[in-house]
Amino acid sequence: MIPEPLKNELQRRVAQAVTNREAAVDVMKELQRHYGWLTDEAVEEAAELLSLTPLQVEELATFYEMIYRRPVGRYVVHVCDSISCWNMGGETLLTQLEKLLGTKVGGTTADGDFTLLPCSCLGNCGNAPAVMVGERQFGRVLPDQIQFILSELRSSNP
Repeated sequence: MIPEPLKNELQRRVAQAVTNREAAVDVMKELQRHYGWLTDEAVEEAAELLSLTPLQVEELATFYEMIYRRPVGRYVVHVCDSISCWNMGGETLLTQLEKLLGTKVGGTTADGDFTLLPCSCLGNCGNAPAVMVGERQFGRVLPDQIQFILSELRSSNP
């Protein structure tokens, strides 16, 4: 259940949008932040807030690859798999991440900290290969740099 302050904030955002559908991604992301992923309950709550049907919210949720309809780790590691990133070593970087994290693409580490996912484009082609962890982007990431990035995350957010 959404806490009342969050519900009020989301209602305010929906009211400020030109259309309710315009606010859908914002509402889904906030509910995802609250629950850790967009649960079935969150889909129902989003539908109510947006005056949409749960099916309409589900259709939107499954369109956006950064809306998670299943549990994910504390940090989601997106590795860009666009042509620019692959040309600059993205595949090697992804293989390195699988080894470092001990999980395959689509999986979550045993400790629940990291989920490793490909991403069709992070919009950072000039700094390929690109990785995004949570909301933070990293560009021109070399395979030997990724361990440092992950270690920094773990140490700054115990």
